[in-house]
Parts: sequence; structure tokens; C-alpha cells
Amino acid sequence: MLQIDPDKVCYIIARFHEFEEEDLIDDPDSLETDDEFDLDHEEAFDELDGHDDNDPLGEELAGYISALPEDEQIELIALTWVGRGDYGPEEWSDVIEAAADRFNLRTAYYLLGMPQLADYLEEGLAAFGLSCGDYEENRI
Repeated sequence: MLQIDPDKVCYIIARFHEFEEEDLIDDPDSLETDDEFDLDHEEAFDELDGHDDNDPLGEELAGYISALPEDEQIELIALTWVGRGDYGPEEWSDVIEAAADRFNLRTAYYLLGMPQLADYLEEGLAAFGLSCGDYEENRI
């Protein structure tokens, strides 16, 4: 089952919400056509969609994710896919295998290119009976 420390996932969720608050993430509902936005996990974004690569918060998040061990980055991808509904928690070994096949050095940017990353990670944790409640209480 899930090996990554949920607090690491919750840290990413919290920081990503801050990223959203700074309006650095495009809302997929605000795009004019479906062609402008594609969350298909077959294609990773080359960079944060239309945003300055020198954004300190974005770089911090990318650095944090990239610094995680490969197995934890793979679990982040897998957890995102579970949270997005591509897989169920009962398919964890299959999703880990699929995520490992897709893993590369741009994993952080792939994940950060998803405007709903925080929601997907929260849903992924919830699928395993976990939440960021304790993490949030400790931050206050």
C-alpha cells in the first residue's frame, strides 16, 4: 500500500493551494476550448502552462517534488491517478507499475501542470482512508 509519508503529500497540497491563490494555475473551466487543456496522463506538460518558470513558489514545489526519492515521486503520480479516478485503490500495484513506466526527470512539472493536482492528491489520500486534517492542525 501507500509508502510515502502522508505529511509529504499534505505539504504539496498546502503549497499547491498557495500556488493557486497567487493565480499561477489556469482554471480548466475558464479555457475556451477543450483543445487548450488536456489532462491525459499519456502526455506530460513540458512546462507550467503559460507561466513564468522563474516563479519562486513554483520552483520551490518543483524542487521539493524532484528531491523526493524516485519511489515517492512514482507514488505521487499513482496517488494523483487514483484521486483523478483513473484507477481505484484496489489497483495500487497496477497503478504503481504504470506510474513507474511514465516516471522521468520532468515528473514534478508533469504534476504541477495539473490545475487540480491538490484535489487529486486529496482524493487519492481519501481513497486510502487518509486526510490532511492532522497536517493542517499542526500547521496552525
